[in-house]
Amino acid sequence: MLAETFQPFIDWYMSNINYVTITALMAVESSFVPLPSELILPPAAYLAAKGELNLTLIILFSTIGCVIGALFNYLLSFYLGRKIIYALADSKWARIFFINRQKVEHAEQYFLNNGNSSTFIGRLLPGIRHLISIPAGLSKMNLKQFILFTAIGSALWNTILTLMSYFLIDKWEVYFREITWGFILLGLGFILYLVVKALKKKN
Repeated sequence: MLAETFQPFIDWYMSNINYVTITALMAVESSFVPLPSELILPPAAYLAAKGELNLTLIILFSTIGCVIGALFNYLLSFYLGRKIIYALADSKWARIFFINRQKVEHAEQYFLNNGNSSTFIGRLLPGIRHLISIPAGLSKMNLKQFILFTAIGSALWNTILTLMSYFLIDKWEVYFREITWGFILLGLGFILYLVVKALKKKN
């Protein structure tokens, strides 16, 4: 079921991978839309290994996209405020994007516990990374610091994921789909781990 949902996107993306689509899709990934970076960067790294894209530019433009998407969340939260953001999180539209009050509260609590540096650390945590910019905006975090920490954290995550994919190129020809879904399941597994951990802590 999951594979059938993403497969049309994967087919389209494989036919349209370039630095513009990488930037645009990573911007979407860093907003409130649940688009995994594990669907975007591994195929791009595959083309880099074949000489069709530049590895450094993939990391650069994917990071630019992350900052753009995070800025969207930040500015939305900054100007709308906590009451409206939580009202939106409770709406049926938010559920379409797999967002709810609990997820926003989790991200906000993580931000409060870790301070401004959470915008860096949070970029490395699936399930947190695309929402951490919301509490940053709600708390009116300094914009320059927000951009700096977001860019560094995003660059680190994008570099790790891209290089892992790049150096697995020998396996991609045979196991392309398995490796792609492996990255996705790894991210989903980590999210499940965070949920279980939070429930145990609550109990």
